[in-house]
Amino acid sequence: MLNRIDLRGARRDPRGLLPRAQLDVSVAVERIRPLVEAVHEHGFSAIREATERFDGVTLERLRVPAEAIAAAAETLDPEVRAALLEAIKRTRKVHADQRRTDVTTQVVDGGTVIERWVPVRRVGLYVPGGLAVYPSTVVMNVVPAQEAGVEGLVVTSPPQAANNGLPDARVLAACALLGVTEVYAVGGAQAIAMLGYGSDGVDEGDRCEPVDVITGPGNIWVTAAKRLLQGRVGIDAEAGPTEIAILADETADPRHVAADLISQAEHDPLAASVLVTDSPALADAVEVELEKQVATTKHQERVRTSLTGEQSGIVLVDDLEQGLRVVDEYAAEHLEIQTRDARSWAMRVRNAGAIFVGAFAPVSLGDYAAGSNHVLPTAGCARHSSGLSVQSFLRGIHIVEYTEDALRDVAGHVVALANAEDLPAHGDAVKARFKQ
Repeated sequence: MLNRIDLRGARRDPRGLLPRAQLDVSVAVERIRPLVEAVHEHGFSAIREATERFDGVTLERLRVPAEAIAAAAETLDPEVRAALLEAIKRTRKVHADQRRTDVTTQVVDGGTVIERWVPVRRVGLYVPGGLAVYPSTVVMNVVPAQEAGVEGLVVTSPPQAANNGLPDARVLAACALLGVTEVYAVGGAQAIAMLGYGSDGVDEGDRCEPVDVITGPGNIWVTAAKRLLQGRVGIDAEAGPTEIAILADETADPRHVAADLISQAEHDPLAASVLVTDSPALADAVEVELEKQVATTKHQERVRTSLTGEQSGIVLVDDLEQGLRVVDEYAAEHLEIQTRDARSWAMRVRNAGAIFVGAFAPVSLGDYAAGSNHVLPTAGCARHSSGLSVQSFLRGIHIVEYTEDALRDVAGHVVALANAEDLPAHGDAVKARFKQ
């Protein structure tokens, strides 16, 4: 079912050889540019037209009524409510420890620099609603923003024809449990444009004011819109289809490995599932398990398409040292380590969105209730980007305070550097403060 890439005996760079989906976001940017510009220019009417075209829903208004959010919480299945509350509790516990504190540095007598961590004022949190709906993503977006101290939280999620043109009821219920009251029934690129530029509505209470930062995963059109608006707003990352890589040796249970590969494949036909192993026997056993388990899983067609696609595969390596180099190059969104002494291998990984250690920390745990965040960098972006956290909503601001004596003491150096850069007015601005 999975393509095989044999790197054994090869000392060449694995780049270009690893399975990866071929997605050209730049092409998607040009495809959605007219839509984003239309929302900028025409607001609600453009959003409504796009929603009819892509979601098959005619919007009566953008904002979800408060009573609909409350009603979704009241009718929520008790088991789902309990699970969401537990996820909120654990996620809040982890993210509460991430909040940075202000730091004051005494550079010299009379000269200090304070680094303050200030939350952005208003954020737009995107929650997908295509092939699946994600109340858990409400938790993962909202909790770190709340822990950062963000004042204005806006959730937007695609309207569902089955829910009278509102976002999925479980998404709305998660908003209610978290105290989020500003929710919009808009999805896709038009939602990102609405968040970035703001939009009018059917009345003043339906209006969406622009945000400062947009976070949350989505399809390629959402990703393209985030790229197009980056600079006008901050974004978390360009999230693509989900991916899992598993570094495993012969001690791994093939049932666990197969189940974990399938768990991410069920997200999307473009989802990537990659096994890196030095054990051909494990690779063979996983293939057998995949055939068994795929045959009984609910989203069988979607899973099979994902697993047989060019973005998924088994990579055979000589040993775990080579395997570590491979997974570092791949830079997976989710990386599982199922080996002997798994924690020591995990601590050596440089590039991954999140790492799951051992047989009892599957990615599914992180998706819902580990306490970690599941909004993570994909498509190799874990080489330079982090997952969503409290820091995603904070800005560091330096506050510089010097006395007259402290400035006089360093004035000569400032003037010397200003002259060296042929910016004499910089030096003059310092000299103007002193008679000599």
